[in-house]
Amino acid sequence: VHGAVSEAVAREMVVGARRVTGAEAAIAITGIAGPEGGTPEKPVGTVWIGASAGASEAIRRFHFDGDRGRIREGAVAASLELLDGLLEGGS
Repeated sequence: VHGAVSEAVAREMVVGARRVTGAEAAIAITGIAGPEGGTPEKPVGTVWIGASAGASEAIRRFHFDGDRGRIREGAVAASLELLDGLLEGGS
């Protein structure tokens, strides 16, 4: 069983986004931006990001420090970098 903030959920979100929209690329982000909701296993700032482009897919766990806004900004920047890496042919 996986919680909402997990590798499995990020993967299902990004795969589902491509399936539903027919897009060639997609990003999915799930995380705990705070200020509450963290646990010892998944503290505030824990974020799973999924990116998919063509036949490539990457799912990564990140941790961002700061307030809710900083965590969200970090997640957006990291998701774009992850997708860019896939589009450039990496993972």
